Amino acid sequence: MNSILIIEDDPSICSNMELILRMEGFAITAVDSGQKAFDIIRKTPPDLILCDILMPEMDGHAFLELLKQEREYADIPFIFVTALGDRNDMRQGMAAGADDYLSKPFTAEELVTAVKGRLSRHDSIINHKTRSAFKEEYAFLQKQISPREREVLLLVGKGATSKEIAEQLGISQRTAEVHRANLMNKLNASNAAMLSRWAVIAEMV
Repeated sequence: MNSILIIEDDPSICSNMELILRMEGFAITAVDSGQKAFDIIRKTPPDLILCDILMPEMDGHAFLELLKQEREYADIPFIFVTALGDRNDMRQGMAAGADDYLSKPFTAEELVTAVKGRLSRHDSIINHKTRSAFKEEYAFLQKQISPREREVLLLVGKGATSKEIAEQLGISQRTAEVHRANLMNKLNASNAAMLSRWAVIAEMV
């Protein structure tokens, strides 16, 4: 379940967004100021932030600029929710690092589409970065192991015993043990923990 942080000082708009997104299965936390938002983020970083621009004390632009200065939170998807329609204001927000804009008034469909679309794009970016980080390793894995060995490796990663692997793949326990031994040899894995790490990479292949 993805978590969404709503920063909105208008109680009516805030409760409306919260209701719509809860009905879509999101976990929602709502606050009415940037300072309260920082308190929440530092305890439990959300998967996405919806933020109003016109707020007292700290407006949305100031909040976003401070957020981007904190490296561990800088990549959280960020959508401005605003009644402002000025293009300069929009450019300012995008230049500061906002991922999207949602103009008030908006429909439930527009809100849900914006949130799901941004989360999907963020997941794609994360997956790409993860794949890039392990690029050499999973290229090596593709060359080293057979399709059957990959099946065995994935089951090892799930904690399956040789007997359980044999039952699930319809092979003998002895054959399952041979596959496991071959994998450890091919991947230079001296223990089960190292083999499990390769299993994570195998899921990307």
